[in-house]
Amino acid sequence: MMLNLPRVLLLNYSYEPIMVVSVKKAILLYILDKIDILERSENNIRSLYLTVPVPYVIKLKNYLYVKPRKLALTRRNVIKRDNATCQYCGSNTSSMTIDHIIPKDKGGKDSWDNLVAACKKCNIDKGNYLLNEINMKLLKKPARPSYLLHLQKYKGKHSTWDPYLYLKKGECFE
Repeated sequence: MMLNLPRVLLLNYSYEPIMVVSVKKAILLYILDKIDILERSENNIRSLYLTVPVPYVIKLKNYLYVKPRKLALTRRNVIKRDNATCQYCGSNTSSMTIDHIIPKDKGGKDSWDNLVAACKKCNIDKGNYLLNEINMKLLKKPARPSYLLHLQKYKGKHSTWDPYLYLKKGECFE
């Protein structure tokens, strides 16, 4: 029988969120004495010789240097970075589009600082123009978000993780 076990938040020794791992990997790290369990379930996983609580949050016993990861430039990540809010008018609709601030045919690239979420109306109004040509302004300057933004999708879904996912909604730091 296959159990639907929860995922586990892995923290560095300094309590920085690193990644989300499987319960199987977390238990293996626990058996190898590489982690401490910070948050656990009331349920246990039992074997013939061992009983281990199902972990929710684990912390490495030694600091691990983690090379800064770059979040992939995707439509979904641009919309998530901008909180699904049009960066021209501030509306929040379910059908967001992606707009190039500097249009591609005017030298604009697919990059974090040239792409923003936009509602269909603003995207059509802006068209192929530069912002100063049609007197439009951005609500905030776009920038590359940190990898922690990716982990923010779990905020609120697992209450024991919330204190460890310390970024507030909309914050993006490098």
